[in-house]
Amino acid sequence: MPLRLGIVGLGAVAQLVYEPILARRRDLFEIVGVAELSRAVRDTVGGRLGVDRAGRHASVEELLAGGGLDAVLVLSSGSHGAVVDAVTAEGIPVLVEKPLAWTHAELDRLASRSGLIQVGYMKRFDPAYRRVAELLDGGGSAIRAVEVTVLHPSDARQIAFRGGTLATATDVAPERTAAGHAHSELLRARALGGAAAILGWVYSDVLLGSLIHDLAVLRPLVGDPRDIGWARLWPGDWHPERLSVGFDADLAGAAQLSLRWHYLPEYPSYTETVRVHTETASYVLTFPAPYLLHAPTRLSVTSAREGYTEVTESTSHLEAFEAQLADFHRGVANGLAPTIGLAEARADLRTCQRLAAALAATLGLRIGGEAAATAQAAEPVGATASPRQ
Repeated sequence: MPLRLGIVGLGAVAQLVYEPILARRRDLFEIVGVAELSRAVRDTVGGRLGVDRAGRHASVEELLAGGGLDAVLVLSSGSHGAVVDAVTAEGIPVLVEKPLAWTHAELDRLASRSGLIQVGYMKRFDPAYRRVAELLDGGGSAIRAVEVTVLHPSDARQIAFRGGTLATATDVAPERTAAGHAHSELLRARALGGAAAILGWVYSDVLLGSLIHDLAVLRPLVGDPRDIGWARLWPGDWHPERLSVGFDADLAGAAQLSLRWHYLPEYPSYTETVRVHTETASYVLTFPAPYLLHAPTRLSVTSAREGYTEVTESTSHLEAFEAQLADFHRGVANGLAPTIGLAEARADLRTCQRLAAALAATLGLRIGGEAAATAQAAEPVGATASPRQ
């Protein structure tokens, strides 16, 4: 039976990813309400989603006041803690795009809420990723090294294929935009203290906005990073238009992790590669651009067989976003625990704050806020299995 769904935020990910999936999967959800600050966007996208004018709202508070919701999908920008708090205060289950929150204080508040809070890490639902998990679980060979490389073009480059049909917000009052920016700056300062003046946008946009997906992918396989032995932000002027970030860290079982993230505005296509090397084999996952639905995820396995090297290649076209929505529907309909919930969101946040602290140390900055305490009390977290995976 379809669940009555509300959507908060109608930006690029809503339009390019969730809109076409939800239009096709009306067996899962009936969209009865949307919340979006821009009237032009909510009327355009809300109309395409089949939401009548009474169901198009300017805020999450208005959406909730309208009632009649079985679940809410949170796709708004920035930290989602306040929005999820408002929704779960009404006892409504939530699927929230990453990150769930920018600060532990936001997560502490959510921890007192009952009901389902599921974090949107769609890559965990990709069949190619799940195949790697199966192979590693049954391989019997110790993991020695993990390498992650992200080549990140500009957002404009990533959505260029859509042409001029993407509805954009041009009618939001400047004071509302300024208030949103001020709130974001406040959360960054609470997370990093004075170091947020330089590292705030790296923390929110690079760590929590991108690399957090890789942390979530690696957790069931190898756990969270332990000691961070090297961190670097380059080039020296830290200009956002040509930024690279790198980390080396220890993993459980004497394995090593290398994280590399490069902002390349004019690169042809978003590319994310995860390489896992054991003592007997290598497993390489190449994830596609997230805005391209049903683009293949490629899996390459290199192993030894009877005296020669064998390389097998496979692809997965099953859309991970759609599998994630189906899983969320199943969880809400059957009262199940979230597949990826608050505990993993907290582990992600802890790791991102530790990575930010390592960058601050390299740059000679004094880390403050929550990250100072997180770095001092860092405890390695082992691999964890998800309840429904």
